[in-house]
Amino acid sequence: MDLISDPDSWQNGSFPFNETADNSSVVNVLAVSLQMDTTINILLVVTLCLVMVSLGCTMEVSKIKGHIVKPKGVAIAVLAQYGIMPLMAFCLAKAFQLTEIMAVSVLICGCCPGGTLSNVLALGLQGDMNLSIVMTSCSTLLALGMMPLLLFLYCKGFPNLQNAVPYANIMISLVMILVPCGIGILINHFRPQYAKIIKKVGLALIAISFLVIAIIMIIWARDDFLSIMSPSLLAIAALMPVIGFAFGYIISSVFRLSQRERRTVAVETGCQNTQLCATILKLAFPPELMGPMFMFPVGYAVLQLVEGLLLIVLFRCYKRFTKKENEIYHHPASTEDKLRDASTGNA
Repeated sequence: MDLISDPDSWQNGSFPFNETADNSSVVNVLAVSLQMDTTINILLVVTLCLVMVSLGCTMEVSKIKGHIVKPKGVAIAVLAQYGIMPLMAFCLAKAFQLTEIMAVSVLICGCCPGGTLSNVLALGLQGDMNLSIVMTSCSTLLALGMMPLLLFLYCKGFPNLQNAVPYANIMISLVMILVPCGIGILINHFRPQYAKIIKKVGLALIAISFLVIAIIMIIWARDDFLSIMSPSLLAIAALMPVIGFAFGYIISSVFRLSQRERRTVAVETGCQNTQLCATILKLAFPPELMGPMFMFPVGYAVLQLVEGLLLIVLFRCYKRFTKKENEIYHHPASTEDKLRDASTGNA
């Protein structure tokens, strides 16, 4: 029986349970998911609020207005987000010859808007934080219309997907971005002396929160992750962020954005809102299928974080190396000039 092409069987439960990936693994994942879901959600909400308030403290009202009045960078980021990522997900699913149910999970993730992780990575890469927040807000707002359209185009014949787009969750995500970020902007505008303290303390708490969430997720799925996630899905989860980063940077370079804006567009393109992807999967598919499908956004979330942190480390090393190289290059010349000046003065 083809579970994907027969949506009615999802509703009446008429499919045989042994057609799923690994029955015992699925049951284990679902059982633990119910226990861990509330804890992870609370941690994510607290972390998101800390992230957006801290990032808001790095923003300036005048620069935000500039990106809204001249939305070149925002338009390029939206083009990359909703043009490259869904198409790339479709091509990778075809290239790796995924089963229909796994392909749908990949496509849903590819059609999601940018996640707030991109804002944290943009800060680490010394990107344009004003552009980053505006891009994330715009892509989340546009998701109300773009996600149903993209899911219709790339997942034709799956009516439950269009019906499962969680409009309320998208609006909640938008509010969770704008309200705390707005608080940070106001603090930076009216009390800039406090903004620096909040930013430093907030970033330290963010790092701790991400570490705690990562440990919980590893404990949660340590026994079932590899048994459910096939090598093909792992490869796609690893490739999608990297390709998104690369294409985002290339497209912004073609349109001659600044280096800071290029790095910002790159991480905004490669980072996906995996929480939204997991929500759609929960709404669109029965619990028996959630085990194998839920693992892809989890894997994508972990790998995009790891790859993003690796980018930051490489970028910081590059900056430090080039800084030392410039100092070494200029130092002898300045010394020679001083000696020449001294000898000329003595003469």
